[in-house]
Amino acid sequence: MPFLRALISAARMIRHTSDLGAGLLDDDEVLLDVPDERLGPTLVAAALGDHGPAAKLLAATREGAEWENRDRYATRLATFAHSREEWLSDWLAASPHDADALLVKAELSVRRAWDSPARAERLRDVGPLIEAAADAAPRDPVPWRIALDHARGTYATHSAFEELWAQAVGRSSHHYGCHVSALQYLSAQWYGSHRECFDFAEQAAEDALPGSLVQALPVRAAFAHLLSGGTAGRTTAIPGERVDAAADLAIALSAEYAAGDPWPAEVRNLLAYVLVTRGRWADALEQFRLIGPYVTSFPWAFLSDDVLGEFLELRDTARIQVATAMPLRPLRRTARGAGTGGHYA
Repeated sequence: MPFLRALISAARMIRHTSDLGAGLLDDDEVLLDVPDERLGPTLVAAALGDHGPAAKLLAATREGAEWENRDRYATRLATFAHSREEWLSDWLAASPHDADALLVKAELSVRRAWDSPARAERLRDVGPLIEAAADAAPRDPVPWRIALDHARGTYATHSAFEELWAQAVGRSSHHYGCHVSALQYLSAQWYGSHRECFDFAEQAAEDALPGSLVQALPVRAAFAHLLSGGTAGRTTAIPGERVDAAADLAIALSAEYAAGDPWPAEVRNLLAYVLVTRGRWADALEQFRLIGPYVTSFPWAFLSDDVLGEFLELRDTARIQVATAMPLRPLRRTARGAGTGGHYA
């Protein structure tokens, strides 16, 4: 019987795998961490030593209160400056009090301190840079998101973190990045537990605006739980039903955006990982289709140094798993069932 089941599974896989490729891009069409149409030219200019487009882009996000875009762009620019900083140094030399340059500098400094063996000590030295960025743009929540990350790395107490959180959400009550930082602080890996992480995520998602990425917080909590092996010695295990409910909420959020939309790409990549881990292959395959060309390093970098290869391998695995579960031939309705809509077949 096991041999027979193996033969049937192989036949199903061969029959259906190619059909299930509909809507999936070829491997060479998939891109990793591709910038959007506003950020792309800015990074090209920075590579040529010109900080002007970065200054213009971040100023537009600040003046237009585009806090989510501002956070994403500042983070990507800091990532770029991590290896090529000359353009940022020139920008700061020309405009040492520029709110946008100070924001990128603060993010970059936290990133570098975080990678240091003397993390806590290095991060404490970065504190004045974050304060300068916050003072330069009093309405901006992004420096406070950076401050929340900074607090996590400097072993801030719960009360100190709550004070920073109040400052952050007082500027933008639904800011996704600030919520992610708080979720990380509350995780079992840091100063909380899986239960606290889920409780916070679920409440924030319930309070979120329609279409807000904050609704994906529970699936981020699920990711942290699954990455730890599904349990933690000092925390209570989370029931699988709660993980699936988080995934279902993220599926509903994903459905509100068009296929191939770069804005929810990270959420869709994260959701695909959670669905794969839960063995929900058909749902995972649908998210792989919706992702289109926009592969993000998070979460796949947690699994492999070959981020793109990991994504493509799991995408193929999902397609094979779905194909294996499909019948060899389509079910045919009997003549009797055809006349009744199949209700009494």
